[in-house]
Amino acid sequence: MTTLDVAIVGAGPAGLAAATLCAERGLSTSLYDEHGGPGGQIYRGITTASRARAEFLGEDYWRGATLVPPFERSGARYVPGATVWALARRADGTFGVSQSAGPPTARYATTVEARAVILATGAQERPFPIPGWTLPGVLAAGGAQLLLKTSSLVPRGRVVLAGSGPLLWLLAAQYLRAGVAIAAFLDTTPRGRLAQAAPLAPGFMLSPYLAKGLDLVRFVRRRARVVEYVTALAVEGKDAAEAVRFRHGSHEETLPADLVLLHQGVVPDVQLAGAAGCALAWNDVQACFAPVVDVWGGTSVPGLYVAGDGAGIAGAEAAEARGRLTGLAVANALGRIAGTARDAGAQRHRRELAQALRGRAFLDALYRPADAFRMPHGDTVACRCEEVSAATILQLARDGCAGPNQMKAYTRCGMGPCQGRFCGLTVTELMAQAQRRRPADVGALRARFPVKPVTLGELASLPVGEDALRAVVRSPD
Repeated sequence: MTTLDVAIVGAGPAGLAAATLCAERGLSTSLYDEHGGPGGQIYRGITTASRARAEFLGEDYWRGATLVPPFERSGARYVPGATVWALARRADGTFGVSQSAGPPTARYATTVEARAVILATGAQERPFPIPGWTLPGVLAAGGAQLLLKTSSLVPRGRVVLAGSGPLLWLLAAQYLRAGVAIAAFLDTTPRGRLAQAAPLAPGFMLSPYLAKGLDLVRFVRRRARVVEYVTALAVEGKDAAEAVRFRHGSHEETLPADLVLLHQGVVPDVQLAGAAGCALAWNDVQACFAPVVDVWGGTSVPGLYVAGDGAGIAGAEAAEARGRLTGLAVANALGRIAGTARDAGAQRHRRELAQALRGRAFLDALYRPADAFRMPHGDTVACRCEEVSAATILQLARDGCAGPNQMKAYTRCGMGPCQGRFCGLTVTELMAQAQRRRPADVGALRARFPVKPVTLGELASLPVGEDALRAVVRSPD
């Protein structure tokens, strides 16, 4: 079995920064990445993109290009196309990290031993469970943006964007620059939210987000129809999306649509952290669960760290700074640098982090998704994998279902291929609504290894015996 000092999961800004720093400090470092090239979701395709794409992707995208060369020079090992599906802390304090790699027709699984693990799994889009969201022709805006970044693919036909948050405005601007005609931008930011966020405006006014945000909004408003304060939304169609029905104020409209792109923010990807036993806490401002971490990214599991947006949504520049801070902490914990050197090296990165976080509180308050779009009702599908409706979850919660994990046993919510990634928050909030409890008290769906689908062939390829395999895939109690 290969023995490493540090295993890092995820090659976005946090993972690249952490891996570079650890390797430069002399630690044997491997970076495991599901994608075919470094950059993560935010800088997807950065190593293959032509500079000409800057015309519609924007200059912020190209910041990712500055992270790759130092990483490549650092000596860290990069493992693309690798899915980490389990990690277990052993009695001696090391971790067994199991992952699958290889071409689709011949994937195999391996386990490496690491003295420390950094999870830089980043963010995922928040569920947007509305009537019709499972129809063909309805996509997450982030997924559509990835197609734009990696392959310069843009949609044809009648395109409607719906939801809220900076990413939706950014995608609208990128599409417009790329020549896409947007039929409508349906903004679900609740009326009065700007006034609620106003006390946090001073920090935002001094942040880099202000000028960029104003430019984006003005650009989109001049070139597309923007409908504000949308309070109800549904996608209609028989076999695919055909129209969008929405309400704003006292008006209800139906617009023909061939493609509907939904987005209402992003949340931390906590599957690996949660399955590994890291304590999670409910963030009421961002309406999601996040790992409990210290100022270095350390979790409740000794030797296991979380860096970047996986520890709380703060953006790419903050993720980069967090990755470097975590790298310093790991280098110190593994004896490569003294505590004084760690603290001295952290000063610049803490200043960078503070600058990147300036204005985030205002954005979090402004774009907190409306309750109506986080908690569906009636026959609206809440769990896509198992096709469980909101009404079913609400009724079982009213009947006394004890929590999300009992709900899983009753309905199979969280037992499909996504393992609860896209229904976990919905289940928790629906139960909290029905039982008049706080989401923090309801709790999260308990993630189990393997956190991603693994074939029997991949498991059989592990060069370990049955007892060792059970130890690898066992979730902590």
